[in-house]
Amino acid sequence: MKKIIIVFVVIILVGFGAYFLIQWWGANNVAVTPDITKPPTDKQASGTPVVAENKSETVIGKSVQGRDITAYHFGTGDTKVLFVGGIHGGYEWNTTLVAYEMMDYLKANLIAIPKNVQVTVIPVLNPDGLNKVLGTAGRFSTADVTASQAVQVSGRYNANMVDLNRNFDCDWQTTGKWQSKTVSGGSVAFSEPESLAIKNYVEAENPAAVVVFFSAAGGIFSSSCNGGVLPETSTITNLYAKAAGYPAYKSFDFYETTGDMTNWLAKINIPAISVILTTHTDTEWSKNQAGIMAIIQNYAK
Repeated sequence: MKKIIIVFVVIILVGFGAYFLIQWWGANNVAVTPDITKPPTDKQASGTPVVAENKSETVIGKSVQGRDITAYHFGTGDTKVLFVGGIHGGYEWNTTLVAYEMMDYLKANLIAIPKNVQVTVIPVLNPDGLNKVLGTAGRFSTADVTASQAVQVSGRYNANMVDLNRNFDCDWQTTGKWQSKTVSGGSVAFSEPESLAIKNYVEAENPAAVVVFFSAAGGIFSSSCNGGVLPETSTITNLYAKAAGYPAYKSFDFYETTGDMTNWLAKINIPAISVILTTHTDTEWSKNQAGIMAIIQNYAK
């Protein structure tokens, strides 16, 4: 009888031991199913940082003072059309506002973008110059513009005091002209991080056309660089001008310009136009909305 009891107790003890061993093993070796609703951790198993990608926008570079230069994308087509504002920062702040108004319109009317087209807007190419005048390199309103005229003029340049629209590789010179003033074109073409950022972006993306906003002259100007105007450039110059009600010009002849961005684009065979707003304060949105959509629709299949 005692032997039976001893055997029974041993069986019970062995059973409890096996149970607790199994529980311990499961707690320390269970396979965990990832929670796909949670964001990725900062590092992968290899230690490589995980970069979260937002395909609706791309930081294409940094300004002299380290501010982001951001491109915003609308549509997913293979034909890319690029619009650029704020190359002259706070001096031409209305060129940034018209770009933001364009972004608002496209967000609300994505259906207006042809399926084969992607529209990219860079609202501020010179964020340091904009910040100097507005105290921000981001979104603002006309009511926020309280700086004196002298401060606004100083916001034309980047933080190195270079006129970015004299820093591109078409007839580039160390010094250039802005009206009757002498301005810096930089130490070499593309010496400035802002102009280099747009150069690298354009060369990587190869847009079908580029529209750059300036102020103030009131017209649409074709680009060229030591040669005739590209046929496609003539087409989009006239399209925008007719739709928006601006006069069209084959070239900008009010004074000599060197190192101009749109002329550099012509040099690398990309159709480009300058949309020069009539004043330094008005976005003329209804006119420019019509011109912008005429360009976008031109590239529909």
